[in-house]
Amino acid sequence: MTEQVYTDYFIEDEDFDKNHFHYKKLSIPEGVEAQPLAVPPVLAPDKETDTDVWFTIESMEGESQILPGKKTKTWGYNAPLLGQTMVVSRGKRVHVTLKNSLSELTTYHWHGMDVPGPITDGGCHAPVYPGEEKQIEFVCDQPAALTWLHAHPCPSTAAQVWMGLAMGVVVTDDNEAKLPIPKSYGVDEFPVILQDRTFHEDNQLDYRADYDPMGVFAETPLINGVVRPFVDVTTQKVRLLFLGGSNRREWRLHFDDDLVMTQIAGDDSFLPHPVKMTKILVTPGERLQVVVDFANYKEGDVVNLYTDDFKLIEFRIHKFEKDDSVIPDTLFEPEIPEVDPSLPVRKVTMDYHNQMNGKMFAMQRIDMRQRVGQAEYWDVTNTNDKKHGMLHPFHIHGTHFTVVSRNGGDPFPNEYGYKDTISVRPGETVRLRVEFPQLGVFMYHCHIIEHEDAGMMAQIEIFDPDHPKTYKLMDMETLTKAFAEEKGIKPEEVWMPGMDTEGYGCGMEEAKSDSTSGASHH
Repeated sequence: MTEQVYTDYFIEDEDFDKNHFHYKKLSIPEGVEAQPLAVPPVLAPDKETDTDVWFTIESMEGESQILPGKKTKTWGYNAPLLGQTMVVSRGKRVHVTLKNSLSELTTYHWHGMDVPGPITDGGCHAPVYPGEEKQIEFVCDQPAALTWLHAHPCPSTAAQVWMGLAMGVVVTDDNEAKLPIPKSYGVDEFPVILQDRTFHEDNQLDYRADYDPMGVFAETPLINGVVRPFVDVTTQKVRLLFLGGSNRREWRLHFDDDLVMTQIAGDDSFLPHPVKMTKILVTPGERLQVVVDFANYKEGDVVNLYTDDFKLIEFRIHKFEKDDSVIPDTLFEPEIPEVDPSLPVRKVTMDYHNQMNGKMFAMQRIDMRQRVGQAEYWDVTNTNDKKHGMLHPFHIHGTHFTVVSRNGGDPFPNEYGYKDTISVRPGETVRLRVEFPQLGVFMYHCHIIEHEDAGMMAQIEIFDPDHPKTYKLMDMETLTKAFAEEKGIKPEEVWMPGMDTEGYGCGMEEAKSDSTSGASHH
C-alpha cells in the first residue's frame, strides 16, 4: 500500500492572505548576496543541577548587518536581533532572570509553555521597565516541542516583535530522545523563523510608517534574520523547525520539485503519526516540524524552498552518508481529556479585525472563567464573510488544546497532537478541547499581531473553587504614563497603534460596566 501524500494546503485559495487587504509581494533588495542561514546559538544556562536550571534573558538594543550598507537598528534577546535558542528538559524547574536593557517597557510571553498566569505567562500584565530585572520560575512539565518567547506589551506587541523580540524555546523529553529523527542542532536540525520586514532610509525599520490595522505585510523576507539564506546539506535527512514569526503574513511552503516533507510535530507536541505533504501552510504564531529526505539528490544539486512562487531558502547538497532510519508510525500519544457532556460549549467569536465576542479588549475585564484541570469544548468562530474576511490564527495562552472538528468535519490531517494556535477561515467554526493545567488569568486572541493590539483579544481566569484567588491586573493608565515618561512626551501623545488610548481607553469604561457579567460563559 502506498503512503498517502497530501498535495494541497487544506485551505481554499480565496482565503489566503495574498488575496486580501494590502498584500505585498516579496522581493530581495538589490545587492544582497546569498549567505548561510544563521543558526541562533544555544543559550547557555547561568547554572544547572539535576533538578533546576537558571537562565538570564536580556532584552537589548543592537545593530544588525541585514542589507548591504548601513546596519539596521534592531532588538533581540541576548543578541542584537531575535535571540539565542533556549533549551529546557521536561521535569526541570526553570528559573529566569528577565532583564530589560531597552529604553521602554516590555514583557516576556512564553508562547506555548504551560506556565501560571498572568505574571509568569508574560502578557500585558507583566511589564518589566527599562533597567529593571525580574525573577520568574516554573516547572517545565510538557512534551517535547518548539515553543517561543516574544514581547507582549499592551498594545505594542506588534511594534516590539517587528524590532526583533522573538526567540525559540525548545522543550526536550525522553520520547524525543528515543525517536530516530535528525536532532543534531545546526547540522541536520535547523530552526526556521519566518518573518518579513520593510527597510526604509539607511536600512532602518519604521513600524509606525508601515502600520496597517489589518496587519502589516512587508516586502523583504527574513529567515532567522537573514535575507537570501542557504543551507549546506551534509546529511541525507534534515529536520526543519518552522516558526510563523511574521506579524501578518502566511507562508505557503513547498520545494521547487514537490519534494515530500514529513511533518512530525505541531505547536506543542509531536504528531501522533507522521503526515507526508508537499505543501505546508504556516500562519502567524504556528510551529511545524518536518523531516526532509534528500536521498535522491547528489553532491552539487540545489533544492529550493519556496513560499508561493518566491524562493526563500536554497538547500545546497554536499556528500552525505546513507541514512536508512525510518520514522515510526507512532510518534506520540496525546492524552485526550474527557469533557463532561453537561458542561455548556463555550462560544468564542472573532469579529471584524478588532473584537472578540463583539467587544474590544479591556485589560481589567475577565471575559470567561474555567475551572483548572477541567476540559471543556470551545467553539471558535470567524464571523467575517469570505468577501471581506481573512484567516484568523487563534491563540490561547497557558494551554495545549486538541482540535475536535472544523465545521463539524474532521480536523486537517496535520492538526492532531497538541496545539495552541489554529487558523480559522471566514465563516468557519473550529471546535477545540481545552484544559488549563495552571491557575491564573490568560489571554486568548488572534495572532495577526495588529489584530490583537487593536482589541481582538480577551481574558479567561482559570480558578480553583477550593482556593479562590484575586489578581491585581495592570491598567492602561499606568502603562500609558510609563510609555510617555520613557519617551519624554505627554501621555496623550503616546502612539499606541490600534487600541483607543484616549482617556487611557483600551476599553476601560466598558471594563467597569462589564465586570459583573464577565464571569458567565453561557
